[in-house]
Amino acid sequence: MKSFLKKKKNESNWFYIDASGKILGRLASSISKYLMGKHKSNYVNNIDNGDYIIVLNAEKICVTGNKKRNKIYFNHTGYVGGLKKNSFNDLLKKCPEKIIKIAVKGMLPKNSLGRNIIKKLKVYSGNVLKHLPQKPKLLKI
Repeated sequence: MKSFLKKKKNESNWFYIDASGKILGRLASSISKYLMGKHKSNYVNNIDNGDYIIVLNAEKICVTGNKKRNKIYFNHTGYVGGLKKNSFNDLLKKCPEKIIKIAVKGMLPKNSLGRNIIKKLKVYSGNVLKHLPQKPKLLKI
């Protein structure tokens, strides 16, 4: 009996998601599932065979409980005393795309494969679909 080894082929599809009214964690977990390719029957954990995901209306994302006031995102510049803090509300006003990217990146593998997978996520704060030549399909979550 021979072992089956999947080879990398360009079988990626394009999907888009409307994030308005969706809960952040539930949306991020389903996005990461599609980015890694776990929804496909030929999933292999060491090969990137996932799909491209476009997220629209990132500024209309929801969180439950008191996370809107209490959730804090930390960033360090690398210099002494370079710890930067941003609250959820501040980041939602300045750069709402970062919130979804950070949430999805935390659910991907922490290696070079995860860094390549996150490049297939496109997040936009508006409702304009910029990737029309790829013919993305609506993904209902």
